Amino acid sequence: MNDDRSSTTDFGYQQVPTHEKAQRVAQVFHSVAGKYDVMNDLMSFGIHRLWKKFTLDHSAARPGQRVLDIAGGTGDLAKGFSQRVGSGGEVVLADINGSMLDVGRTRLLDAGVVGNVRYVQADAQHLPFPGNYFNCITIAFGLRNVTDKDAALRSMFRVLRLGGKAMVLEFSKPVAPALSSVYDLYSFRVLPVMGKLVTNDAESYQYLAESIRMHPDQETLKIMMEDAGFCRCEHFNLSGGIVALHVGYKF
Repeated sequence: MNDDRSSTTDFGYQQVPTHEKAQRVAQVFHSVAGKYDVMNDLMSFGIHRLWKKFTLDHSAARPGQRVLDIAGGTGDLAKGFSQRVGSGGEVVLADINGSMLDVGRTRLLDAGVVGNVRYVQADAQHLPFPGNYFNCITIAFGLRNVTDKDAALRSMFRVLRLGGKAMVLEFSKPVAPALSSVYDLYSFRVLPVMGKLVTNDAESYQYLAESIRMHPDQETLKIMMEDAGFCRCEHFNLSGGIVALHVGYKF
């Protein structure tokens, strides 16, 4: 990432000083943290749970393994990984946003998830973990909010073990033109209104819609993962490409 304070980057459709983006994203998630799960269910009609189940199943996480869930939010993936790696494994739920991390910790503790999950406030661009440590790394609906996505992918590659798998679950580009039109209408007309009614924050969900459009498409993200060092990179389109799961390995 360019540290020149005169440089700019995207925040939705806006161009903002690069050094301000992380703070602006943090404000978005501080605002919506308390109703984050409710909004996920409402705006995806509950389908986000199927996207996450697909990710968990595709991870092939096994007992005793170490898993890192970056931008883990309220802990959906971390909870699933906790069950899969068992008492001999380790799951790290990492999030740069303290409010989201608090909600995730409370939610998992209330669900009885204890013992093999720890919580770390961390920047995806500078992961504070040893190299070659994790068997599996996931980042779900978080990469598009990172200021320097290339740096985050390189950081993920560094802390992944040889033979390990990295998985990026993210909103992407619908593959059918007709679906794109409907999706755009829903994103820009319905989501902000829903955000206003549920969280009293329309602007955060306007940013959500814009940030999705600014995120790299399926093939571009695949190339970015390869440039970061990952091998055998592939992606799976879910819900017609509204969401894609990208997978890469470290060999």
